[in-house]
Amino acid sequence: MSETSELRADCANCFGLCCVALAFSRSTDFAIDKAVGDPCPNLQQDFRCGIHDKLRPKGFQGCTVYDCFGAGQKISQVTFVGRNWRESPDGSRQMFAALPVMRQFHELLWYLSEALARPAARPVHRQVAAELEKIERLTLSDVDTLLGLDVAAHRAEVNVLLLRTSELVRAEVRGMKKDRRGADLFGARLKGADLRGADLRGAYLIAADLSGADLRLADVIGADFRDTNLAGADLTDCLFLTQTQVNAAHGDAATLLPAGLERPSHWNKDATAPATPARGGAPRKGSPARKPGASGRRRPGPAGSRNK
Repeated sequence: MSETSELRADCANCFGLCCVALAFSRSTDFAIDKAVGDPCPNLQQDFRCGIHDKLRPKGFQGCTVYDCFGAGQKISQVTFVGRNWRESPDGSRQMFAALPVMRQFHELLWYLSEALARPAARPVHRQVAAELEKIERLTLSDVDTLLGLDVAAHRAEVNVLLLRTSELVRAEVRGMKKDRRGADLFGARLKGADLRGADLRGAYLIAADLSGADLRLADVIGADFRDTNLAGADLTDCLFLTQTQVNAAHGDAATLLPAGLERPSHWNKDATAPATPARGGAPRKGSPARKPGASGRRRPGPAGSRNK
């Protein structure tokens, strides 16, 4: 079984893959244009970021949002057994292509691990455990096998189990639960809202005011939290929240997060959420002018999570 610690970024054991394998465009999130395979000019010889503690003031906010779910160190230390892209340039193209694939599988492991830890989802635990073991085996494949896998098909299979998990867990909340799946809540005023057990899968919460809101046991898989105000919000038991979503939002010392997620350092500097950005947002880090998992209107949740 995957330990959630293995699904968190460990930059010390990664060859700076997100700093070279991904593309981004100059925008409010990135100070420069960078193509796939071009090392970021801030990447040092030891694969560390030279401006890590100054990324936001230097114009690289997108870097502080991205999280690889531990895919970087898996590619570096397991798939390529410690051979880095500088020492083995012939294999660099495969290494860079493998990062987004591995990230998606690690994301699925994150969700499955959470489902397995939910007592209310016990009726599907056997199926969840089997799927988790299968995905885990796939992440240990050689690079050629990994790149040939049908990621979308595996995401669809996992999504069925996550939907059932969501139903079982949210059933613990009594009364009528809000169904806002895929809802356009851009800039919505939801301060202090009771969203316990709500279905917010794939919801657009960009720049929404959720300060003081109660999101316990709400399903937020794939929800877009860019510039969402979470000051004082209670997310302690919400379903399928990821570090990327937390990093993209704004919170404060009173924001309550689920165990296993870190409070972003930039939250300490956020007095309030910023002004509402232009609808659609800026290009994010990832495939050309986009950032995997949180770009434009794409979701970090399983394939089809917005429409199922």
